[in-house]
Amino acid sequence: MTSSAISGLRTAEIALNAMGPQRDNEFRCVQRKILLETLEKELPSGTIKFSSKLLIGCDGVNSALAKWLGFKKPASVGRFGIRACVYYENGHDLEPKISLFMGKGVRYGVLPCDDKTIYWFFSFSPSSQDEEIIDNPAEIKQLVLGKLGKVADNIKAVIDDTELDNMMLSPLRFRHPWEIIWGNISKSNVCVAGDAFHPLTPDIAQGGCAALEDGIVLARCLGEALRDRQVMRSEGKGIEEEDEHKRIERGLQNYAKERRWRAFQLITTAYMVGYMAQSDGKILNFLSNTVLAGFLAGRLPRIASYNCGMLRTS
Repeated sequence: MTSSAISGLRTAEIALNAMGPQRDNEFRCVQRKILLETLEKELPSGTIKFSSKLLIGCDGVNSALAKWLGFKKPASVGRFGIRACVYYENGHDLEPKISLFMGKGVRYGVLPCDDKTIYWFFSFSPSSQDEEIIDNPAEIKQLVLGKLGKVADNIKAVIDDTELDNMMLSPLRFRHPWEIIWGNISKSNVCVAGDAFHPLTPDIAQGGCAALEDGIVLARCLGEALRDRQVMRSEGKGIEEEDEHKRIERGLQNYAKERRWRAFQLITTAYMVGYMAQSDGKILNFLSNTVLAGFLAGRLPRIASYNCGMLRTS
């Protein structure tokens, strides 16, 4: 559900489980820390190894490995993002719906994770006065409350109930799309994934999802390359066994080729959505509350619907 922070009126609503050809999509809010811990626990003991022949850079938006591959430092979009979770011991009364609000230079949303936990985000373009309080969580919280606009009391209560330690504020940055097209995603036995590869603004809620896609595609490409030990000789007169290093390099090249345009699409879409949604101009405010609201309601589930291919177990 998308609403205007200016008028308080609902602008678009769509049932997320009714999107797509199968009409059985499921959308969930998952805390990244819990997701990583869960994935790690599912791995057999000894799966995570050091001193490997393969180096995958998953070292975030300030990736040293991305710099080594030739990528520039991610660019600022001039906005800040706040992410927070609120835990209610006795449960909350919000419906399992995503509530989005935009207008007057801000964009925010509230989403229940489960019966007791609510996640919310808030993004804004800071003024010179706002920048003076960036390091003060209490004042940041009051800034958010003051910029909510016309919104229901139960939504305001979620922000008001948030513990300061559960709020995280960070500048929003992204990688220029043309770097994704022309840059080195892999080189020899080295590649990047996740935010190290494609940092993007949170406006389409696909950052963590894209990193999971990377992991699946990377595993598939490496698995296929490592299984195929034999390759055609360059002169085409037979076959020979390719050494492991070459197979790894080939797998990473296939991964980079497959993920390049997907990353380009996500970065570009997120940037344009954020630019329109948080504009403070009258024309773009009108567009964001009409055209963009409908686009987000209908297009975002389709953006998230991406086939990573099948992983073989043998």
